[in-house]
Amino acid sequence: MVVAVNPYLVTNGNGKEAVQFYVDAFNAELISLQTFGDMPEDPNHPLPSEAKDRVMNAQFKVGDTVMMLSDTFPGMPYSLGNQVSIAIHIDTVEEAKNVFEKLSQDGKVTMPLQETFWSPSYGQVKDKYGVEWQVSTIKQD
Repeated sequence: MVVAVNPYLVTNGNGKEAVQFYVDAFNAELISLQTFGDMPEDPNHPLPSEAKDRVMNAQFKVGDTVMMLSDTFPGMPYSLGNQVSIAIHIDTVEEAKNVFEKLSQDGKVTMPLQETFWSPSYGQVKDKYGVEWQVSTIKQD
């Protein structure tokens, strides 16, 4: 079952500044802010120093809506017009696969579904209409 859908903004290295701007502009509540430097270390993929202070994920509540934001990873492409995607949170891996497959039909997978430290199944896809989706299964404790 789909649990939540959130607007997801992408910035190019000025994520902390953008989060503060939106929190102030909307009188929003900052829920969380994690940088790439806050991620668990992976010896197979060392983190470049220029990535450590970039925002990996921030969440802030505007009214009843939770908005999300992250910076691009250094070296990843960034172009104006691609700053917004939609994050969809799903309660089971099976349902996430089902939704991801449907969104992928005649679209383009930009990151296949895979396990991450925050989700048992996370992936990114641009659907046939050009809408970018981040599909994430909620981690069960």
